[in-house]
Amino acid sequence: MLFDVEAIDAIIVSHAHIDHIGRLPVLIRNGYNKKIWSTPATRDLSALMLADSANIQVKDAEHLTKRNQQAIKPLYGVADASRTTGLTVGVSYDHEFEVMPGAHGTFVEAGHILGSASVTLDYKEGGASKRLVFSGDIGRRGLPIIRDPVPPKEADVVIMESTYGDRDHESVHDARGELARVIRTCAARGGKVFIPAFAVGRVQEILYDLHMLVRESAIPAIPIYIDSPLATDVTATFRMHPDCFDNSEALVQAVEELFRFSLVQFTREVSESKALNSMRGPMVVIAASGMVESGRIVHHIAYGAADARNTILIVGYQAENTLGRRIVERQSVIKVFGEEVPLRATVEVLNGYSAHADRKELIEWLRAVQAASPRLSRVFLVHGEPRAQDPFAELVRALGLRVEMPVLGERVVV
Repeated sequence: MLFDVEAIDAIIVSHAHIDHIGRLPVLIRNGYNKKIWSTPATRDLSALMLADSANIQVKDAEHLTKRNQQAIKPLYGVADASRTTGLTVGVSYDHEFEVMPGAHGTFVEAGHILGSASVTLDYKEGGASKRLVFSGDIGRRGLPIIRDPVPPKEADVVIMESTYGDRDHESVHDARGELARVIRTCAARGGKVFIPAFAVGRVQEILYDLHMLVRESAIPAIPIYIDSPLATDVTATFRMHPDCFDNSEALVQAVEELFRFSLVQFTREVSESKALNSMRGPMVVIAASGMVESGRIVHHIAYGAADARNTILIVGYQAENTLGRRIVERQSVIKVFGEEVPLRATVEVLNGYSAHADRKELIEWLRAVQAASPRLSRVFLVHGEPRAQDPFAELVRALGLRVEMPVLGERVVV
């Protein structure tokens, strides 16, 4: 730990993606026992994500212990994940809550995934009222299911994500049509469309668009398999929080079940998943993990990447040194489970499904905050690689704002 765990007064969580919550149980294991604040949907999704992560930690530790012939401890276990959930308090959007005496928080819609939030933190410094705004991960306007992001009003200091500060995305509105094209083309070859997708958010977005395409008869009537127990549970959690849905969308208004329709099947058992590899296409298989680093999608790629009839459809960010990145790079041979597999399947990349705001959307969000904040002077850029942060910092400076990009271990007073 780079800090004293006991010195933390409270934790506020923006959303349930594992890069934002994945080490919370480590804090709990190291003695943290105070409140964790989030929206209700984030609380419920986090419970699923952390339980799944804990199981992975334990299994990885067991594997390493066996391979190295020495005891390896997991980062945390299921009990730590459960205690984390027990400390989490859900607060709805736009309702002020007391984080600690003298500091009050409010969640504002971030439009990234279900329950995602930007955070305003109001406090007093030297007798003066101040407001810190944490952007969380900012979503895109027009994403299916969830509402558009709402830039917070008034800020003295902004801590802002910068994931795609160096590029613009394809149109959100073109993504569904491109999805239909990919499926029609692959189905005509009799192949399988493999879609690695993050269990939280991306699976549900793809399902939503597939539902729309089926209703419009824009794709052939082929089976669609959601081959991920975690994604299945997450989808059920989505159904528990219709208050987070964008009620202006046609499908939300037209149907009671967004994610269940005639062609879709949810496979939970391992035997069901294995059976998909011996079935003939055409079909669509959606499975985690989103970067093809673990989970059932790895098995499907191992079996299906060498078949030229198949398509691997990438619909999310692929980090460096992941199998997903090597697929995006269309390497002629990929290594799966230690074995070399020729990549003959067609590789398609749809960037329109990114849940992160792009360069234009990020700067528009910041301009909106600035327009309502005459006192705003400092912006801290986080959550972005240098190649994205550096050019985005120039755009922020052009707004007349001071930009800082803190490094690991740096302590900042706001």
